[in-house]
Amino acid sequence: MSRANSSPTKFVRDNEAMSTIFPRVGKKSLGYNVTQVDAFLAAARRAYDQPEHGDDLDADTGVVESVDEIAAGTETETTTDNTLPPTTHDETGAADGTEGIHAIVAEKAEAEATRTSATLTAEGIRHTAFAMHKGGYSPEHVDAALERLEDAFAARERDQATRDRGEQAWMADAEGTADVIVARLSRTPGHRFTRTSVLAVGYKRVDVDRLANKLVKYFQDGRELTVDEVRSAVFRPERGGYREAQVDLVLDSVVDVMLAVR
Repeated sequence: MSRANSSPTKFVRDNEAMSTIFPRVGKKSLGYNVTQVDAFLAAARRAYDQPEHGDDLDADTGVVESVDEIAAGTETETTTDNTLPPTTHDETGAADGTEGIHAIVAEKAEAEATRTSATLTAEGIRHTAFAMHKGGYSPEHVDAALERLEDAFAARERDQATRDRGEQAWMADAEGTADVIVARLSRTPGHRFTRTSVLAVGYKRVDVDRLANKLVKYFQDGRELTVDEVRSAVFRPERGGYREAQVDLVLDSVVDVMLAVR
């Protein structure tokens, strides 16, 4: 799943030290906008690392995890000398003329990060995208971190919902959504989603149908399938193919259900 975005992201940089979690690409290579990624992490910290959640333990380690620990995962532990260390804005910004832009963005950081963190959810993380600039953060590392953070936020949201409404009500909602998804994906191949016109490009129907068959087996027969397989699904373009927005919406719902029940 690409997190690149040609338009400015809604996140801006917090007034704190730049992240040292992610390696940087070369000065002449394109990576994720450092200002925007750092701002996202600041907002995520505000939303996740709250005192009232201090007794939430990681199921595998029994240790309370922070956003930085979740974002770092195992990738940074295996980082070798062939990745570049974090640099400052001066090393990249002055060369491409963006230093002034970074300064303007930073001035608005505190209020924006606070506002964003109040509404940050697992779904919001899934749709987060960053602009590209030279010498930015490694997209591979940031994408992996966003997936881990989505999982962590989803788990917390599930725990909160089960405390508020009970586990049975939570599971009933997930099962109801799964039934709607299966009904859609069980339609005749080639007709599972609305198609674009013959002059417009959509997702190749045979590719989407192949994944749809796997998903139906996952929901109905318990076929082994991971969230990452759904997240990383790639479809070839085709004139007259399935409408991308409709397919993406259903796959988003699939991910929600898979995170809810695991």
